[in-house]
Amino acid sequence: MVAEHKRLKNTGWKKWGPYVSDRQWGTVREDYSASGDAWSYLTHEVARSKAYRWGEDGIAGICDRGQLLCFAVAFWNKKDPIIKERYFGLSNAEGNHGEDVKELYYYLDNTPTHSYMKMLYKYPQQPFPYDHLVAENKKRDRAQPEYELMDTGIFNNDDYFDVFVEYAKHSADEVLIKITVHNRGKADASLNVLPTVWFRNTWDWGYDNYKPQLSAYKNGVKIKHKELGPLWLTAEGNPPMLFCDNETNPKLFNITNGRSYCKDGINDHIVNGANTINPDNTGTKAALNYDITIPAGERAVIRLRLSDKAGSGFDDFDSVFALRQQEADEFYRTLTPGGESDAKAQIQRQAYAGMLWNKQFYYYDIHQWLKGDPAEPGPPVQREHQRNSKWQHFNAMDVISMPDKWEYPWFAAWDLAFHCVALADIDIGFAKRQLNLLVRDWYMHPNGQLPAYEWDFSDANPPVHAMATWKIYQLDKSANDGKGDTYFLERIFHKLMLNFTWWVNRKDEAGNNIFEGGFLGLDNIGVFDRNTRFANGAHLEQVDGTSWMAMYSLNLLRIAAELAVANKAYADIASKFFEHFIYISAAMSSLGVGGVSGLWDEEDGFFYDQLRMPDGSAEKMKVRSIVGLIPLFAAEVLNDTDIADNPIFRARMDWFTANRPDLTALVSHWDEKSSGGKHLISLLRGHRMKAILGYMLDEQEFLSPFGIRSLSKYHLNNPFSADINGTLFSIKYLPAESDSNMFGGNSNWRGPVWIPINYLIIESLNDYYLYYGDELQVECPTGSGKMMNLKEVANELYRRISKLFLPDGQGRRPINGQDEKAQTDPNFKDHILFYEYFDGDTGKGLGAAHQTGWTGLIASCLYH
Repeated sequence: MVAEHKRLKNTGWKKWGPYVSDRQWGTVREDYSASGDAWSYLTHEVARSKAYRWGEDGIAGICDRGQLLCFAVAFWNKKDPIIKERYFGLSNAEGNHGEDVKELYYYLDNTPTHSYMKMLYKYPQQPFPYDHLVAENKKRDRAQPEYELMDTGIFNNDDYFDVFVEYAKHSADEVLIKITVHNRGKADASLNVLPTVWFRNTWDWGYDNYKPQLSAYKNGVKIKHKELGPLWLTAEGNPPMLFCDNETNPKLFNITNGRSYCKDGINDHIVNGANTINPDNTGTKAALNYDITIPAGERAVIRLRLSDKAGSGFDDFDSVFALRQQEADEFYRTLTPGGESDAKAQIQRQAYAGMLWNKQFYYYDIHQWLKGDPAEPGPPVQREHQRNSKWQHFNAMDVISMPDKWEYPWFAAWDLAFHCVALADIDIGFAKRQLNLLVRDWYMHPNGQLPAYEWDFSDANPPVHAMATWKIYQLDKSANDGKGDTYFLERIFHKLMLNFTWWVNRKDEAGNNIFEGGFLGLDNIGVFDRNTRFANGAHLEQVDGTSWMAMYSLNLLRIAAELAVANKAYADIASKFFEHFIYISAAMSSLGVGGVSGLWDEEDGFFYDQLRMPDGSAEKMKVRSIVGLIPLFAAEVLNDTDIADNPIFRARMDWFTANRPDLTALVSHWDEKSSGGKHLISLLRGHRMKAILGYMLDEQEFLSPFGIRSLSKYHLNNPFSADINGTLFSIKYLPAESDSNMFGGNSNWRGPVWIPINYLIIESLNDYYLYYGDELQVECPTGSGKMMNLKEVANELYRRISKLFLPDGQGRRPINGQDEKAQTDPNFKDHILFYEYFDGDTGKGLGAAHQTGWTGLIASCLYH
């Protein structure tokens, strides 16, 4: 057990962490408009002057768990119209593919207790091209790629600063801060570096008028807050101190209220020389102004210390940093098999770093948000019945793993499940607490629904919570000599039963075990918006919705069987979920006479969604997408003892075999024990699985050089079209960005490779291999003549998705596309971005650039 493992046993080490968002503006939480247009209500331009209500943002920011006190770094290159204190990006309406951050920054290192953290921000020395980025993206249509900061050429001559921000904890309550600024240019360059400390505004809303205080103290800032105790931010070099208040500038509303030193006071003083800082050196926001010039090719180092002890110096600063870096190295070496390449270790470490940096303090009380605050103007009456108004019980104030703290600075239910699977390898306690969070009473709806994401909590995400719960339970059990945390498992299981019931009652419109669910996290995967409610009463019966529910049934069956070992009452529940699975399986296969209305198409050998008409007829949407691969996920392998030791479950299985052979014939031969003593319960019998795998492993269909595509390449030359009530809808293979504005247009499920779906495919193949072993061989790739067992196929997929990030023989990473600087420049090429999705043909990274949420799963895939 290394030092970091020991620290994980003391939750106090997580008091301070990277919990400050990368973007608070443009979020639903900060939107008090009548129209619900969050992007327009609080913009990047307004953000520097308006106090946030529900959270804070900053560059390389840290805060305490309750976000009472924040620290981040701001900069000014002497040329920009504003200081750089938050990342710039385009709103959803401004981007030709939706919202997008237009900055270059990288999360390079982090430990689970945040004892050591490191990130890099690349700050141009020339004027930041704010207006140019907006104008150029506005010119582009959805058929063109996004216009990025790198595309402007601002880095071409190396006129930029590399700013490394590092944190090392001396103790749980003391944080050392090092800012290293490299001048990469060929000439001397000046800038202001502004380490900034501030309180989240908790006093302006009419609930508690207690106002904490920052004040000048020797060579730093004294911090006084009743809930934190006295703290001191000590700065090396005695820089000038600038104070203002984290309060809204009344000039935004063309009023005066006596406030002179507002949130934008430091910005206005630095850039314009305005008299907007408090001469008394007190306030609720303070910056230390390092006005420095760095010779060409040289660097400057700034050192600070946030401590609960007055007068702390810097004598032990370097030794503490060196120790924490050494301990971080030791921790990550425990995750790396001996003899593996440094390239894989580097990717894995940066993937975990991104996941840990993407923790965020998330505060959102919907009842209070809808009602408005006593000290603020009353919200428009239209908001009473707007977004999330049916979730007034929801009240979150937690540190949560985010998909991407700029592009998606809010949790998403199914993303979070994947985050937890990856995070469990480094901090299983945090992963378990995150899974438990969403089923707590103040998150989960009283009707059993899990909140989807803040833009619409009532939307439905794929029900993968049970899958993640079971995987993490198994991992924890294995790490504890076979002793599982049954309290964790049982606690979540009871809530998931409520959620399962919600799905059955709300998402099975015809009561026939065929489920809808709408977009289900797959944005534009359908030929039309799958949330569409047709005027004639038609509704979409979804392969993925139904398959997810079959998988959900098996996940809950497996958990109930585990709990039944100690409490036989759970045997009945296992039997109940087995029955759910059987009826869902039957419905997918055959709803009408001769099976013509099922979701399986015998002629094509594939599953398709179908539009169920009011007269009972159905029209298949013959789109070969990952929707038709999701039935692979509904598989569970049980040991013979799991069945033999559970007589109630065994009896129910025997009853179906004897009395409903029509149903049992549609699913796997669960009663046939493998040579290894395993039983398989699956949606797919061998011939259907082979048919699906034939498509999936065909390089002209789903199999790309970098994993499984979300839509078959067959549709490049064979688009699918359907006439629905006189409107023609169509879908074609698009390997890169979307050409549609469906669900904001910032994601594309019509061709790119997505890591979480590949992960589930690989996990399913490994499960099938546990049962079939070497007896089942398939051609991989299809048409190659090369036969593989299913574990070998899984490993081939591991190899292909790993190629996205690994440098090839010329040292080029597919994720970087044709960007020569990113591919070859030593100051770029080993800093890795973990994109949301990847071009289905080239592997180029696309979408959100810091989505080490579920893309962080690559850390679990590299060593297979």
